[in-house]
Amino acid sequence: MRCLKVAFGMEDDEKLIDAHYGDSNFFAIYDVCEDGSYRLLEKRINKAKEVEEEEHGDPKKFRAIVELLKDVDVLAAFRMGPNFLRIRDQSDKVAFFTRTRDLKVALQRVIENFDELWRQVQEKKALQ
Repeated sequence: MRCLKVAFGMEDDEKLIDAHYGDSNFFAIYDVCEDGSYRLLEKRINKAKEVEEEEHGDPKKFRAIVELLKDVDVLAAFRMGPNFLRIRDQSDKVAFFTRTRDLKVALQRVIENFDELWRQVQEKKALQ
């Protein structure tokens, strides 16, 4: 069965952060599968918050996030900042906007978009 590893940028256990992805308190990392099932794998503390930014959307923070989440396929967020284009264009990650802060609804939106997200992930992997 096809599954994607998805990292949600979180404010607390139920809400995605209403700020830039790199400012998340932690990442809730889920396995989300094509049959609609999902399971929480871990809550990973956002150590990239410690990166000293010289400017808002600093590329150093982008690199720290990509390194922290190197084993993840999809970065899911309510909102992303200036590093969204870097994530899309300069990493092997697929960015997904949930358009909700509610984690349960966000998981459902990943499931609803599973085939398209899978296609994008496979496209990125083929470029490596």
